Amino acid sequence: MTGRLAGKVALVTGGSSGIGEAIATRFAAEGARVIVLGRRQAGLDAVVERIGGGSVGMAADVTDAASLRQVFAAAHDQHGGIDILVPNAGFGSHAPLGRIEPDRIDSQFATNVRGVILTVQEALPLLRAGSSVVIIGSSASIDPGPGMSVYGATKAALRALLRGWLQDVRGRDIRFNILSPGPTRTQSLVDGFGDEAEAGLRWLTQRSPIGRIGEPEEIAAAALFLAGSDSSYVNGIELFVDGGASQC
Repeated sequence: MTGRLAGKVALVTGGSSGIGEAIATRFAAEGARVIVLGRRQAGLDAVVERIGGGSVGMAADVTDAASLRQVFAAAHDQHGGIDILVPNAGFGSHAPLGRIEPDRIDSQFATNVRGVILTVQEALPLLRAGSSVVIIGSSASIDPGPGMSVYGATKAALRALLRGWLQDVRGRDIRFNILSPGPTRTQSLVDGFGDEAEAGLRWLTQRSPIGRIGEPEEIAAAALFLAGSDSSYVNGIELFVDGGASQC
């Protein structure tokens, strides 16, 4: 198979829907062999069937090191290593200050921060020279908006992780970058607004300098750039793909 990622092995967490599915789909279309991680095997099987290209789905909990260890052991046995890692699994729960419940804090930090740390750490022995790690952040890290302070804090934490990891892997020819989407039309975005989904989407559209929210395929196109050889000297950046919202 030809394409910009031909011969590469990519692993995408949170790949059963939304941005993760779009990234996995684009990578497969560009020739990569894609391992898609998610919590539910049935959903993964459906995604893999749509993607094709020799992709496989593996159920795993990114907050559980033992669960991830099994996945990466299987990836090693099947492929020998990984060239592209996309820690994408994450979620947000809206609640304004004064109504933030402790379990909302714990669950978001568990998936969005602990999950990224464990994913990268367990993958590290498999990352080949020339590998690219594309961490999915969010424009909420600098502009969280009402009720999204905890989610924004989890995504802001990724910048500190990135800076430390650049030093930890110095000389290994592994690139780390953060891709931070703005509001993107996914089911999780709609679900995050609950009963106020229509008003929430309208508010996001009105705030956007470009006059609309993003599409998952647009985020996937940026992920392809950071994953491939076109960005071979791009390391340690946070790329905002948000229609200009982070600049306002």
